[in-house]
Amino acid sequence: MKQFPDSHAQTASSSTSASKTRVWPPVSVVMPVLNEERHLREAVRQVLAQAYEGPIEVVLAIGPSRDRTQEVADALAAEDPRVRVVANPTGRTPNALNAAIGASSSDIVARVDGHALLPADYLKVAVETLEQTGADNVGGIMAAEGVTPFEKAVACAMTSKLGVGGARFHTGGQAGPSDTVYLGVFRRSALDRVGGYDEHFQRAQDWEMNHRIRETGGLVWFEPRMRVTYRPRPDLRALARQYFHYGRWRRVVGRTHQGTINLRYLAPPAAVVAMLLGLVVSPFFWPGLLIPAGYVAGVLAGSVLTGRGLPAAALVRLPLAYAAMHVAWGWGFLTSPAKLSKTR
Repeated sequence: MKQFPDSHAQTASSSTSASKTRVWPPVSVVMPVLNEERHLREAVRQVLAQAYEGPIEVVLAIGPSRDRTQEVADALAAEDPRVRVVANPTGRTPNALNAAIGASSSDIVARVDGHALLPADYLKVAVETLEQTGADNVGGIMAAEGVTPFEKAVACAMTSKLGVGGARFHTGGQAGPSDTVYLGVFRRSALDRVGGYDEHFQRAQDWEMNHRIRETGGLVWFEPRMRVTYRPRPDLRALARQYFHYGRWRRVVGRTHQGTINLRYLAPPAAVVAMLLGLVVSPFFWPGLLIPAGYVAGVLAGSVLTGRGLPAAALVRLPLAYAAMHVAWGWGFLTSPAKLSKTR
């Protein structure tokens, strides 16, 4: 009997052949780096080891770190000519990003943080998605993964709706248009069109710039295959400080761009106000204690439900992680001073 070639095998072979023969565009990876001695070498190694057949350059914008970050960065640049180091004297993230973008050369620019670990196909999927969707920026999931018990608790909180609401770049979801994405792989033309990152915003600069991209007719696209490993803050104080500034600067963005605050962002400050009012009235009206008590009970119950599979040492820390994220974000939002608002 005459045997015919398998059509699926032919298709796969054809696809592989096309992938190998196509010309992949150069990509510039820009990294704002501050106090990242612990993670920087691994993060850069993951970039340089990408399964991407086009040219890659890495530009590290180094702030005045308190650890050996500068030494690590200089060693990486000495070891591989694809790595360059530029200075960021301010130490601020948006300034670092703009400095690195200015020193880069490719028409596609990928933002990567010094504690983020890219999957091997990250840049390939990003470039394909840019081409298929026509988007100006594509990004995926901030897949928090911890090492220590506390980091594992934070990772659980950061990937659950109880911790961060329904944001797809935290919890996952279908590919499609989005308000914002984690990190991002941009067309340089879009960065030029909006003037890059606004250096006024110490935090929430990603959300703010994605808003301007969308306001100027661009498309921001969420692609769940772009799943990036993220290392959470190592202790409760650092986590609370992180979320305090998130809340503070998200309100600044809301003042700058009217109509961009929704109920998801108002939930943490509303919870903080309710608990404070309950504590204030409790000496005169004891049922007021039911409000903070109800919050504590809800967090404990939610921790049991969302923490299944966590080691015991991480599970007992999970309620603290949730409370720190909620209360710090809410308090930052409530106390965000008007003087931080951008002058129009």
